[in-house]
Amino acid sequence: MSLDDSNHAKGLLLTAIGGLALTVDIPLIKLADGDVWSILLVRTGMTLAATFLIWSAWRAICGRAPALIPGRYGLAVAFFYGLTSLCFISAVFHTSTANLVFIVAFSTVFASILSWLFLKERPRNATLLAMAAMMVGIAIIVSDGIEAGLLFGDFLALMAAFFLACAITVSRRSGKEMGFTSLIAVVLPFAVALVMVLPNGLSIEAPWWIVLNGAIVMPISFFCLATGPRYLSGPEVAMFYLLETVLAPIWVWIIFSETPTTRTLIGGTILVAALLAHSCWQLYQGRRRRLVAMRAPA
Repeated sequence: MSLDDSNHAKGLLLTAIGGLALTVDIPLIKLADGDVWSILLVRTGMTLAATFLIWSAWRAICGRAPALIPGRYGLAVAFFYGLTSLCFISAVFHTSTANLVFIVAFSTVFASILSWLFLKERPRNATLLAMAAMMVGIAIIVSDGIEAGLLFGDFLALMAAFFLACAITVSRRSGKEMGFTSLIAVVLPFAVALVMVLPNGLSIEAPWWIVLNGAIVMPISFFCLATGPRYLSGPEVAMFYLLETVLAPIWVWIIFSETPTTRTLIGGTILVAALLAHSCWQLYQGRRRRLVAMRAPA
């Protein structure tokens, strides 16, 4: 096996592990059975502890480790990831799992728009077509949420998607290593949750589930997904993010019998189909360009 093939296989394995780990995030939050601020405090606290432990071990073994927050760009990225975490966890308690993961997948549209505005990367026609289809899917999901009284939760999910897109855009603009930044960013939601929890104390029925989530699942997921782009193209990595969109509602349906509505399934199917088709198209175009480059005379 060539070095390129070996690296590609390594990237596929890492990203698959990260994507699969991410799919159990929402089920573990629900299994913990606590109030939103207690869940947020324990989850982010465990993630912070695990991050510092991993970073310190990395530094001790290798002599140096990537910066936790690389400069002012790192501060901006951490801020946006922190807002993403706040909105995401809050949305878990105010809307259905299916609505949440489908709407958060809309971050790709926000990222395309922000890249267009601030990085001068004009989307191609195929991207604009996919964005239009995704907007239709989101409109169907949100209209269902309005009727079901889930508008606030759907709005929080939309804000999570927007802040995630902001973090991705700033990361791309900086060109710096942000592997640990998304993990250390939980300082913001941790501080907010601490202020909210102090007056009344923690309220979690099964804290071991959220400890497992924050200390193991989240660090593994974020580390693997952040490392994947070193070996894979953007479209390949993006397709593994779809695992949460597809599988999280299934796990919640199996465990909690939380069945998505017909309209949510229709909107989600449109959204996932548009994302998957666009990722496949980008992957095909990227391979086609590489083949042309290889065949071009030196």
